[in-house]
Amino acid sequence: MAQINCTQVKEFILVGLTNRQDLKMPLFVVFLSIYLFTVVGNLGLILIIRTDAKLNTPMYFFLSNLAFVDFCYTSVITPKMLGNFLYKENAISFNACAAQLGCFLTFMVSECLLFASMAYDRYVAICNPLLYMVVMSPGICIQLVAVPYSYSFLVALFHTILTFRLSYCHSNVINHFYCDDMPLLRLTCSDPHSKQLWIFACAGITFISSVLIVFVSYMFIISAILRMRSAEGRRKAFSTCGSHMLAVTIFYGTLIFMYLQPSSNHALDTDKTDSVFYTVIIPMLNPYIYSLRNKDVKDALKKVSTNRNQASVFLKFKK
Repeated sequence: MAQINCTQVKEFILVGLTNRQDLKMPLFVVFLSIYLFTVVGNLGLILIIRTDAKLNTPMYFFLSNLAFVDFCYTSVITPKMLGNFLYKENAISFNACAAQLGCFLTFMVSECLLFASMAYDRYVAICNPLLYMVVMSPGICIQLVAVPYSYSFLVALFHTILTFRLSYCHSNVINHFYCDDMPLLRLTCSDPHSKQLWIFACAGITFISSVLIVFVSYMFIISAILRMRSAEGRRKAFSTCGSHMLAVTIFYGTLIFMYLQPSSNHALDTDKTDSVFYTVIIPMLNPYIYSLRNKDVKDALKKVSTNRNQASVFLKFKK
């Protein structure tokens, strides 16, 4: 890879979502509200799953990990994005930019693979219900979470090293609201061809393998549900899988829309809009999709609310 003699930049400037001053404060309020909803939703879901004995099952183990990834995922991006609305020039150091990219890639790939693990869990639950607790033993569940985390970390580390070994000397202004691969490659004065090939190779392998696992799992699930004689059994099975199917469709649909557009339509402003959806909106939606459509989670929420009210009445009575 040919390098050009130049002065390496020590920091980058993030352009943010908009340059219009009249929109910055309203957008700050909107995205701060979204972030608070995301934090409360995901951490609340984790707390409910960990404290309710009825939710001590493989499905909710995976769901708590998804909530953890969503919380970390948006926390890597949103606080810095909020800073874009408050400051005229939002600088980020070279090392901080590398750290943000590495964390972002780790959690994005983790989420992609966790959906595959959750699809396999639903396949075993619907197609082999009698062997479910045997097949989905605690050891297997830990492996189905540890492998995505480990793979994601290694892929993110590899890509971050490749990206930040390039030379950046033409400009230090990133036309985005966080440090991402493609906007950074537009700034490099090195040859980015090798890096671009690695992006397409790793993204293709990760995306295709996870989508294939989800697709095959749900083909077997749908086939098994349609063979059920009981209408109540079919309704319960579809209800169990419905939240996961909705979350998967939103997540993969957004990625497909973003990365499979024709290059002529792939403008930076479109990239920003799509990125907002899968870095800010989806992490907010996931806990509410799973809690509002899930009877067990709703029952656990009612129990927490009842216990809180009883504790409040007891304290008042004691006074």
